[in-house]
Amino acid sequence: MSGSRQTRPAETIQPAFASTDDVAARLRTTGYLADEATATATYLADRLGKPLLVEGPAGVGKTELARAIAGATGADLVRLQCYEGIDEARALYEWNHAKQILAIQAAGQRDWDQTKDDIFSEEFLLARPLLTAISRTEPTVLLIDEIDKADVDMEGLLLEILSDFAITIPEMGTVQAQRRPIVLLTSNANRELSEALKRRCLYLYIDFPGADLEKEILASRVPDLPENLAAEVVRIVGVLRNLDIRKKPSVAETIDWGNTLLAMVNAETPEEHDGRVSDSMLKRTLGVVLKHRADVLTAVRELKLD
Repeated sequence: MSGSRQTRPAETIQPAFASTDDVAARLRTTGYLADEATATATYLADRLGKPLLVEGPAGVGKTELARAIAGATGADLVRLQCYEGIDEARALYEWNHAKQILAIQAAGQRDWDQTKDDIFSEEFLLARPLLTAISRTEPTVLLIDEIDKADVDMEGLLLEILSDFAITIPEMGTVQAQRRPIVLLTSNANRELSEALKRRCLYLYIDFPGADLEKEILASRVPDLPENLAAEVVRIVGVLRNLDIRKKPSVAETIDWGNTLLAMVNAETPEEHDGRVSDSMLKRTLGVVLKHRADVLTAVRELKLD
């Protein structure tokens, strides 16, 4: 990124996956078990060079998909975590003003035009996630996480950047992506995103997995958990998700609960648990999968654990 930046055509898209089957197989090597819809959307985003907007409830594996794609392709993951009030300086770049002031003081009586060229150079530029991802020549996955938490103005900025994968720095010129990153935007659907942004992206909705897939995920992450106990865990998590609670258990919390119950079962004799989650054990460990007191009370009442 040195010197004056000039606009130049982006390189031809270099797909990382050969087919949807290749996507599923390579994601599986990272521990991510993708269904057909996820594998297809990932393949198309990679092949077409289009951003992929991934929506769904919290905890279904949206962010994990980006990590898995990076792991499967040998790419580096660059993450922009969105939040209310995030601005261009935190998303794109900003100047290191303290360092610039020191440089001006050190320059003494030098001509301003010469000084300006020095202080508005790469040495004084603080690249944030979007500029970092656009500038890289190595394989990159850009994760724009929880875009629904950002203000609407941020959507306009993303539309501009993702339309041609270029960023203009007035003092230095335009940075054009030489190697297009794979881009994923995630949303928990806390607010409706603009139609313009949606049109720019491919779309994927990830819901909580079905029982069979969740059992497979649990078996891959907690391989020592007995099959019948894993099935019981998945069944009860499914029941909890159907309750009127504030936060439904995520897949990660299912895995945490599997590890918790395995540790407790290992401390008991087979006769004490008989391959099932006892009411006592369930009540004692609800805090692993439910994180609000009202949710715990609802579960205790609905599951008749009193």
